[in-house]
Amino acid sequence: MELYNTLSRAVVPFDPQAQPVSIYVCGITPYDTTHLGHAFTYTMVDVLIRYLEFRDHAVCYVQNVTDIDDDVLRKAKEVGESWKELGDRWTARFIRDMVTLNVRPPDEFPRATDCIPQIIGLIQQLIDTGVAYASGGSVYFHIDGWPEYGKLSRYSRDQMGPIANERGNNPDDPNKRDPLDFVLWQARSPGEPFWRSPWGPGRPGWHIECSTMAMHFLGETIDIHSGGSDLMFPHHESEIAQVEGATGKQPFVRHWIHMAMVRHEGEKMSKSLGNLIMIPDLLQDWSADAVRLYMARHHYREPWSHNQEQLQAADQLARGLQQAVLIEGGEVGALDASSALDLFVQAMDNDLDTPSAIDHLESLTSATLNAGRRGQDVKRAQEALRAMSSVFGLRLDAEGPAPEVVERWNRYLCEFS
Repeated sequence: MELYNTLSRAVVPFDPQAQPVSIYVCGITPYDTTHLGHAFTYTMVDVLIRYLEFRDHAVCYVQNVTDIDDDVLRKAKEVGESWKELGDRWTARFIRDMVTLNVRPPDEFPRATDCIPQIIGLIQQLIDTGVAYASGGSVYFHIDGWPEYGKLSRYSRDQMGPIANERGNNPDDPNKRDPLDFVLWQARSPGEPFWRSPWGPGRPGWHIECSTMAMHFLGETIDIHSGGSDLMFPHHESEIAQVEGATGKQPFVRHWIHMAMVRHEGEKMSKSLGNLIMIPDLLQDWSADAVRLYMARHHYREPWSHNQEQLQAADQLARGLQQAVLIEGGEVGALDASSALDLFVQAMDNDLDTPSAIDHLESLTSATLNAGRRGQDVKRAQEALRAMSSVFGLRLDAEGPAPEVVERWNRYLCEFS
């Protein structure tokens, strides 16, 4: 199996350090979810994990909830709701959307605020190693103290500034040594929640939250770190600097896997633009299997645009699959599905080429239906269809999401309801 690594800009053999494979994925900032772009990221991670298990890998998967953040506080103020109530409400909605799409939950689903002591500890490590400094009640990472800053994005300093400023950086902060230094600990502002720290009351910065949770649950080196491609800089760039700057060990992540952006009406789908296709709205008209096939028809690192005709085609395939696994067929002339299954594996091994894999799934679906109508034995083909479909989280003839998906997500849902 080979996967594209954003750090090396190359498709390379997937080489986990041990079993289970350790995977960290940046989770939602819960103030408005779940749109098609969110769903693409988390369903494609689900496909990756299901395929690793198909290939007999055990997996330990962590996904966080960024429950304290500038955007959460801003939105809570706008709607007149506490930041915690807002976050819990939107996280619960996200969980229900994942259940409906039959996306299996992570093994750990921590809130950032669950890990404040660990965050403070990591910040202190960075101060002790000389790559961070306290100033005005806040703590900042000094990027000049980490010469490798930029190795993931490969941006120049001139390129970094505007992008960082769009994504939460305040270049005019008088407590900074450099406009690009980023916040590890934000000094308390009036009316904001705060936690005690050695540097005064405040709250953690965005980047340090994920670095801390990834290390806390998975260790100083992890196999796969994923998230949307818009997180590559500054978020993931800063995560590398924080972890490697604190531990002195490289690499923090063996494979960086970034999911492409989904576009609608000519623009990237985003909350700020208001051009969102929400998953609950799609599921009013289309089955979960259709929506999952629709998303998996696109390669995980190729940007794409929402298209109603493609969604309709995915629905037709979902209906055909359901018919194919139920058709009775006969007792002689068994349909050989081995070549289709081999081609499916070859496609998935080739950088998770889900569009090609679904082509092979579709071909076997047609062959199974035709063979069944001719009275051929299609039992082996149906077994292959079910195995291939399971990689995409499809339910086929089953009612609703898998019971284990519901049960495991419900354990988290009770914490946010």
